[in-house]
Amino acid sequence: MKPKLFTPIQLKGITLRNRIAMSPMCQYTAVDGLPTDWHPAHYQSRARGGAGLVVVEATAVSPEGRITPGCLGIWSDEHAAALKPIADGIKSGGAVPGIQIGHAGRKASANLPWEGDNHISADDPRGWEPIAPSAIAYGGDLPRLPHEMTKAEIERVKADFVAAAKRARDMGFEFLLLHFAHGYLAQNFLSRWSNQRTDEYGGSAENRARFMIETLEAVRAVWPEHLPLAARLGVIEFDDRNEETLAESIALAKRFKELGLDFLDVSMGFSIPDAKIPWGAGQLREISKRVLAETGLPGSTSWNINSPVLAEAMLQEGAGDLVMIGRPLLGNPHWPFAAARELGLENPTSVLPPSYAHWLSRYHFA
Repeated sequence: MKPKLFTPIQLKGITLRNRIAMSPMCQYTAVDGLPTDWHPAHYQSRARGGAGLVVVEATAVSPEGRITPGCLGIWSDEHAAALKPIADGIKSGGAVPGIQIGHAGRKASANLPWEGDNHISADDPRGWEPIAPSAIAYGGDLPRLPHEMTKAEIERVKADFVAAAKRARDMGFEFLLLHFAHGYLAQNFLSRWSNQRTDEYGGSAENRARFMIETLEAVRAVWPEHLPLAARLGVIEFDDRNEETLAESIALAKRFKELGLDFLDVSMGFSIPDAKIPWGAGQLREISKRVLAETGLPGSTSWNINSPVLAEAMLQEGAGDLVMIGRPLLGNPHWPFAAARELGLENPTSVLPPSYAHWLSRYHFA
């Protein structure tokens, strides 16, 4: 029987050739939000390597929304035009081009990971002032106190998401992923750890979810109906309120579905530096199964899906309709070929471009 990992899947008006999605992973090599020659090579190689969906890294909807000075942006037409060759290259490689748009919130203005991965000091001209729903620092290596957003600033950022979605649409991206996770701005609003507002954007679960809901509604209005609109949601914080947070997240995802969300990527909150995360292979496997089953949304998850056997098992048991593969695809752009061989696909070279398949199908290889 053909492995499920290598069966096509239709999402709205697009068809993925398989269930392997490249998870959005920051490359930290942009300059002023613009891609460099690194980016086309990076993304096109994974498309040509056989992934069904390639999602471009977290791309900031505004300059202050970048995680680091090396992060991509889509806050102007110039930035959008520079991303178009990447979308085109992914599609020419046989994959569906996707992009994740987001705002880093209180985690913004950080050094590159290999330069400290900590907040840039306030007096360093390379940095900028982070913003968040409340003036509460993340802590640890990210101690800067963010500016508490006014309602006018909240409206401006929601408009930035809409403008970014339009630009992504116009540049040929066919899968839009809203970054509502990982301790960035949208998650800052949702999490009790980072939101202590007393207005309509704080307090109750409904109020804390308001920024996400209003942003989703506004983006849904401009994103084409025939293309999938997705969100990566931090459904659990691994703190002392796991069950409560998970129940709230499931209710929120059901609301997303009512508002027109097509796809949910199940992830973690990362709202506090001392969360007790149970790191391990397929660590969100059971959580993703529950969230997708209870919401009825198609979806995916990621985090340490480190073997083709595990990826196949997670698909078979309903932990995802796709698997988001990260580091394995960094280590081997042709991971889909390796997976096809390991899972016994009848013709494993069929996942490769003809110029590779031609040679590899003619010779024995270990």
